Amino acid sequence: MTKDIEIPLEVVILIIGGMALLITGVLLFFVSKGMLPYYENGISGLLLVIFSLQIITLGKTPFGDMPRSVVLLTIGVIIATIGIVACFIPVFVKLPRMLLLLCLGPGGLIMLVRMFTDKDRFQLWERYGGIFNHLIFGCSAVYMLSMLVSVLLVMEGFITIPKKAVVIIIYGIAVLYVAGVLRKIYAMYPDSKNQRNKDKDVGLSTEQSMLLLVGVFMVILGVLLIPVSIGALPFSAGAQLGLLMIILAIQMLASGNTPIGPFPRSRLMILLGLIFAASGIISCIIPYVLVSTLTVLVGVLNILGGAITLIKIFIPYLKNSDKFHGSIHPVLKKLFMMQLIMNLLTILFGISMLIPHLIPGLIIGVILAANGCALLYLLHILIILDCMQRMTEPASSSTNNNI
Repeated sequence: MTKDIEIPLEVVILIIGGMALLITGVLLFFVSKGMLPYYENGISGLLLVIFSLQIITLGKTPFGDMPRSVVLLTIGVIIATIGIVACFIPVFVKLPRMLLLLCLGPGGLIMLVRMFTDKDRFQLWERYGGIFNHLIFGCSAVYMLSMLVSVLLVMEGFITIPKKAVVIIIYGIAVLYVAGVLRKIYAMYPDSKNQRNKDKDVGLSTEQSMLLLVGVFMVILGVLLIPVSIGALPFSAGAQLGLLMIILAIQMLASGNTPIGPFPRSRLMILLGLIFAASGIISCIIPYVLVSTLTVLVGVLNILGGAITLIKIFIPYLKNSDKFHGSIHPVLKKLFMMQLIMNLLTILFGISMLIPHLIPGLIIGVILAANGCALLYLLHILIILDCMQRMTEPASSSTNNNI
């Protein structure tokens, strides 16, 4: 049996962020020599999406940890929206750049001060020693380099591009170093990754948080493709595909979920997830280089994923069609219908990617927006089902206690 390799979501997000910085730094050497084009909005938008993912899934903001309240979740969705639009639309520059500077500069400074003043961090880590000394070193490096990168972004002509590339590479290595240290700590102290203030936590699972992000992604993409299809807006197809590949990579690394179904997180799955992430990062930063390859890959994955899921949901339905029309709860019927609609739209989108001009761009935009709305409605149904389950559990346990 294939052994499942557990990588906490926090570590996965840090790995993706570190890879994005490392690959960007390496590519900047070639950009500085005129060998490659460079799309700054791609990396800016990608980093904002990574920040938003930490906020939505973990309650970790650039300024410290917070309970995942509705307000914080809304802020995370807004940051994700700005990051996604920045990736897609080349002319949307000022706001994402300012937001990124805010996250890196003041965010890095506040996190550095909080690390040394918070009694549950520096003093506690220093007392534990061992691997926690590495955590102190790694976090200090990340926060200081974060501030340095923000200064370099403000003072663009201060140093040459190759020197800036070196700083970004070191920053990426520092983030990956922290990811490695945290993975060891979570392996040694499994309960530590669950220590979060849940008083106001909205209670979204990792899968539900990712569903929220993908739903927002699809709605924004669909809405933007409508003016893009009539020539009213410029559009970066490479960044669109790259961001989609990175979201797929995060799902693969964190939970083993792929477009064609869940798999054990074996070494092969981890390797594929890292390849997906690397190709997505390159596609976000360097325009056109991987567009044709990723278009085919995403198209095939959408068709296979939609078809396989339809088969999985139809086989139980055909076996129990009488029960479905009779005693099944209305919410479950809605869940079935939304899965059906969503996967049909997914297949249609995949076909449109493999056969260009088969479906007009305007219609593709409507299909994607509808798919995103279906995903968000599916998330709504799943939350209702979770609430129903939590309501029945105390009742059943109290019944058992009275027997």
